[in-house]
Amino acid sequence: MASTITQAEQNLQLLQAMIPANEQFYVWCFTREGRCLGTSCPEEDRPLLERAFLRFGGWERALGAAEAGEPRLIGSPIGMQWAVTFETERRGSLVFVAGPVFYTLPTESQLRSTLRSYTDDAADARWAVALLRRLPFLPVMPYAIFSRYVMMVHNALTGSRLELSALQQTAAPGHADPIPQGRDRTKVYQAERAMLQMVRNGDINYQHALDLSSSLSPGVPVQGEDPLQQNRISIIVFTSLVCRAAIEGGLSPEVAYPLGDAYIASAVRSRDTGELSALAQTMYHDFIYRVHNLRVNPDYSPAVQKCCAYVELSLDKKIRLADLAALTGYTEYYLTDKFKKETGIPLYLYIRFAKIEKAKVLLESTDLSVREIAERLAFSSQNFFIKCFHEVTGYSPAKYRKAFALGR
Repeated sequence: MASTITQAEQNLQLLQAMIPANEQFYVWCFTREGRCLGTSCPEEDRPLLERAFLRFGGWERALGAAEAGEPRLIGSPIGMQWAVTFETERRGSLVFVAGPVFYTLPTESQLRSTLRSYTDDAADARWAVALLRRLPFLPVMPYAIFSRYVMMVHNALTGSRLELSALQQTAAPGHADPIPQGRDRTKVYQAERAMLQMVRNGDINYQHALDLSSSLSPGVPVQGEDPLQQNRISIIVFTSLVCRAAIEGGLSPEVAYPLGDAYIASAVRSRDTGELSALAQTMYHDFIYRVHNLRVNPDYSPAVQKCCAYVELSLDKKIRLADLAALTGYTEYYLTDKFKKETGIPLYLYIRFAKIEKAKVLLESTDLSVREIAERLAFSSQNFFIKCFHEVTGYSPAKYRKAFALGR
């Protein structure tokens, strides 16, 4: 993009060549002074979209993200989303911006209503009219795809291999993909049930359930002129449900209700969709960890607590005793003996019980086959999974699903 091509920029050019032609994914390169050096955005839309980025305060937040050295999502009151990253070789001089995209395209009336507060002069008014005219042609991309492309850009520029979890302001309910007509409402309810069960259990390995629920439903389908207000309402409802699930999981109402009220008040004050997204993610994480901490026996030694946390975060992997021993600094023999003395059960059974609890949630809330669940939880075979499941629950996985899954 700039006159001097670096290895990072060559990587970026190669990456863009690999993105399907029908995916409108634009990347911009700015100097720290805010001058655009180049973009993959079509020339006819460049002034329009660049003005939108500046008018909604995107540049100030992009500089803040570059200073922090983190890839970050940047939202706007109309639901238009960007992401910012930087190039390691010239971190002090270049800022890269991906976008914009809409996760869900607002209606013309929604956009018109929100833009009224951003038209201070004749130039703004002309820009708003042009934006409205281009609305049907602006990029629309599900969060799941956009976030992956953003991390690919970041990794191409920096030479790192960060996971999606490193992307700040991760999407949450209220910022999901558009819902097609004829959606399976039973699946939506099952996914939401699983998400709330994670809160009740204090299950810190929650990201998949949250992503699944977000991919199936964008939140409360409120019709109105203001897309920002719709997102606020979705997150307020989400917070109320999570708060009650946390109480059911053992969190004191004296703690849960004021905490939920504080998050709701923050949502009401928010003027930015990206901020709301980050707020919802933080709220969900906060409640889950508060319930989780209630369930960790304070009498356990730090080494045993560390083992328990590692197991909960590694249910999709084959958990080896050698890894746990290395984690704690003990020998395998000493660790297994210590774990049984403190918890009352052998370490291998604790791991098995944790995996079976996760399997129960998947059986109740997803359509994954028994084989797929066995593979997801890293059992050595489907038959061994079925055997373990029956020993713990008294049911085969198929019978358990028939008895307890919703919509069956």
